[in-house]
Amino acid sequence: MAGHHGKFVWYELMTTDTNAAETFYKDVVGWDARDAGMPGVNYTLFTKGEQQVAGLMTMPEGALEMNVPPAWLGYIGVDDVDAAAADVAAKGGKIHRAPDDIPGIGRFAIATDPHGAVFSLFSGIGDPPPAVDPMAPGQIGWHELMSGDLDTAFPFYAGAFGWTKDQAMDMGEMGIYQIFAIDGAQAGGMMTKPKDIPSPYWLYYISVPALDTAIERIKSGGGKIVLEPMEVPGGAWIVQALDPQGALFALVGQRG
Repeated sequence: MAGHHGKFVWYELMTTDTNAAETFYKDVVGWDARDAGMPGVNYTLFTKGEQQVAGLMTMPEGALEMNVPPAWLGYIGVDDVDAAAADVAAKGGKIHRAPDDIPGIGRFAIATDPHGAVFSLFSGIGDPPPAVDPMAPGQIGWHELMSGDLDTAFPFYAGAFGWTKDQAMDMGEMGIYQIFAIDGAQAGGMMTKPKDIPSPYWLYYISVPALDTAIERIKSGGGKIVLEPMEVPGGAWIVQALDPQGALFALVGQRG
C-alpha cells in the first residue's frame, strides 16, 4: 500500500440488518454485492464493475450494547498502523480498538479525533487497487467532517496525515467550510458542527449519475431525506439521507 498514507482507502457500513442494507444500497446507488469469502466472517463487498468500493457487516455486539447506531466508517491508509495509532494518541485522539491483523488483508485500528469523530487506520498487504475517478458513478467522491472545532480539528488531521488546506468557503452563520486536499487533490471538507448536532462525525458522499432518481429510490426503499437537494460549487448537487437502519450517508451527482 505504498503511497497511500493519508488517503481514504476503504469504507464500511456497520448495521443491524445486512440483508436489508444490501438491497437498499444496490437499488439506490447501483452497487453489486458479493460475499467476501473470509473464513468465519460474514462480510459483504459492495462493488461497481470490477472495483471493490465498500464493505458491509453486522454491528459488533459491543457496539449494540452501547447503543451505537448503524454508521459508515472510513479507513485512512497509513504506512504503519502501530506508529500511526501512537501518533493519533499523542496528538489528542483516542484509540478505541488497538492495532490488529485481518488475516491475509492487512492491519487496522479504530480511532477518534480529539473531538470524538470516528475513523479507522489501515495498512494493506500487497499492491493497492488501481486508482479510479472518485466522482465516477458508484464511487465515494467526497469526505466531510462535521468537527467539534475546525480550528483544532484541521491541525490534527494535517499533522497526522499530511492533509493541506485548499479553498475556504464562508458559510455565513454556519462558519467556514474548509476544503482539504490529499496529495494536492481536493478530497473533502470540514467545518465546525452546528450546536444542535450532539457529536462530531464523518460523512461520505457516494456519486450517482441521476440524483433525483436516487432520491426516489431512497424514499421508496424506506430511507429518509434529512437534507434536501442543494447545489454545490462546480454544478453538482448533494443530498443527505438516513438508510432504513438509521445510518447517515450522502449522495452527489447531477439532477435527473
